[in-house]
Amino acid sequence: MKLLEEVQLKLVSSLKGKDLLTLLDYTSEEVQDLIKLATQLKALTKEGKCPKLLDGKTLAMIFEKNSTRTRISFEVGMHQLGGKSMFMHSRDLQIGRGEPISDTGKVLSGYLDAIMIRANSHEMVKELAEHATIPVINGLTDIYHPCQALADLETIAENKGTLKGLKVGYVGDGNNVAHSLVVAAAHVGMDIVVATPDGYECNEEIIAKAAEIAKANGSIVAVTNDPVEAVMNADVVYTDVWTSMGQEEESKKRLADFKDYQINDELVKFAKPNYMFLHCLPAHREEEVATSVIDGPNSYVFEQAENRLHAQKAVLASILA
Repeated sequence: MKLLEEVQLKLVSSLKGKDLLTLLDYTSEEVQDLIKLATQLKALTKEGKCPKLLDGKTLAMIFEKNSTRTRISFEVGMHQLGGKSMFMHSRDLQIGRGEPISDTGKVLSGYLDAIMIRANSHEMVKELAEHATIPVINGLTDIYHPCQALADLETIAENKGTLKGLKVGYVGDGNNVAHSLVVAAAHVGMDIVVATPDGYECNEEIIAKAAEIAKANGSIVAVTNDPVEAVMNADVVYTDVWTSMGQEEESKKRLADFKDYQINDELVKFAKPNYMFLHCLPAHREEEVATSVIDGPNSYVFEQAENRLHAQKAVLASILA
């Protein structure tokens, strides 16, 4: 506790021992406090003073999908906080040979302090969390990507100085990244307009839940099929790949369906002159985004990627310290 007082950190104590499966499970205050904590931890890390809050703690990292940012940021984050991490591919575990995920959750709970999992099925991750007696963190599923959304908020807050009252325009697939971004924006009072091609819209139930949260925070959630409507006067313009992992067989059709949804120089003219361009990466230049945009002066994608590290440290510290 003395260490916390010395660096004046305020952990989000209400999250201690809690899962992070979706930001819908967190309050707006908890989300906002996590962003403040992430920013503090980033500053301390840059000064070489990241507190060793997780000394003696061990995080399991289970991957069904390949990863660059998720694996490295969680591994480095645990190290910087004084803890340890273990990388495990699902094929190396007994779940790859048919062991029930419920049994895996119970077994791992006897060895570890928390589990981070990057999986194909959100339902499987929910089942793991139900049977584990330690916190489970969603590193990505088919429906949600909450850690990415926290990093997005941190990046916007650091560069705009505020979150409430800003407008985010998301253009592209109504996927897991879009779902978590919509919920995150609602929690902090940002307006968000999501533009997708017909047939690629976000989950209606998630949009409805996010809209309720947004209303309580004085903002709006809107959906459209018009990319210009989404980016009009936007403070932040966001996109993701058109074809995610596991959708490769749909690639040809998706390229045709999304051809009018590229973030390019013509489209961003409708955004504010000082708009921020964000992308969760990896990016396919000249598909969902023009090279001139992602490598241009309004792009913050690499700072955004770095902030995965600090946002996740805020989560890890709050649920484990």
